[in-house]
Amino acid sequence: MKQGKEVENPESRFFTVLLAAAKLPGVRIHRESYLRSALARHCSEDEIRRAIEETPAAAGITVELLDKVANDSIRYETAKVSALSAAAGIPGILALPATVPADLAQYVGHMLRISQKLAYLYGWPDLFSDEGDQADDATMGVLTLFFGVMFGTQSANVAVGKVAGMMSKQVAKKLPQKALTKGVIYPLVKKSAAYLGVQMTKQSFAKGVSKAIPIVGALVSGGLTFATYLPMAKRLKKHLAGLPLADPSHQVVDADVVDGEVVEDHECFASAPTEQHNADTTAVKLEEPIP
Repeated sequence: MKQGKEVENPESRFFTVLLAAAKLPGVRIHRESYLRSALARHCSEDEIRRAIEETPAAAGITVELLDKVANDSIRYETAKVSALSAAAGIPGILALPATVPADLAQYVGHMLRISQKLAYLYGWPDLFSDEGDQADDATMGVLTLFFGVMFGTQSANVAVGKVAGMMSKQVAKKLPQKALTKGVIYPLVKKSAAYLGVQMTKQSFAKGVSKAIPIVGALVSGGLTFATYLPMAKRLKKHLAGLPLADPSHQVVDADVVDGEVVEDHECFASAPTEQHNADTTAVKLEEPIP
């Protein structure tokens, strides 16, 4: 009985999909390699080196140029995920059990890819460690908030702004671990995860219906992916570009790690949360999507 409740828990469902997608080949973006490749045609070697060692903003790269590079990355990822979604829609209804989970994983994987690319352009540090396959809790937390911004939720926008504010006051080369995992930001991470779990289920169902008719289903599925992925990526880009981390003029002081206020009741993202269904429902209802 308890196990059934955990399966239906939207927060648990979201983290399960996110963790699985993060392990897919090609999903993790190497920050240095991406920045070097993305900025190579527009910046000097000295600017690229400083962008990698510090941030693109600290290297004096304008927001206008970063926006151009970001748009190029968004177009690339949108075309790629739309083509993969269309290909998954070709087999038709007989292959639904296999294609729907795979398509969802690919979709979330490409959300992770564009989230990392945009984050690195607009001043965020490495999100994934080079060691091991398991993403740490702070990374899962900030990626959850990025997804929340992409889906248009107010609480995620607020939380990402708070995290960026913590980091913009210092030269932070790591995410604020405490704030994201058991501090002031953590409740907003959980709230976003619960909302995203519900939305992901709805989106997966819509894609499943579109795949029921071969060929036509491929066109509909690819079109649906394009119509949802592109505006979500642009929404995240707009939000990150407006934060202090992307502003070349913001003042910083030397430091290595920023931590927020600590509170109790920490839970690891790698373990499925087990809150009551009513609590999940309340968290989802509290979300207010932004137009």
